[in-house]
Amino acid sequence: MLRKWIARVALITVMVLPMIAFGQDAPFPDSGGTPCDGPFGPVCPIDGGASFLIAAGIALGGKKAYDRIKKEE
Repeated sequence: MLRKWIARVALITVMVLPMIAFGQDAPFPDSGGTPCDGPFGPVCPIDGGASFLIAAGIALGGKKAYDRIKKEE
């Protein structure tokens, strides 16, 4: 049992350590730029993923509300 646990921890460590070691920092912006250029440079992917998740949440909530109303009838 202990050997399996140690093997799993070692495997996870071997898989995660390169991601941590070779992670890159965001480039710092030059003078001027877009409002998205904060202290971390142009790394604000808010629009793409967040808007999709919000739309999916609204759709799921609407479906659940519709099903609940349909069930009560």
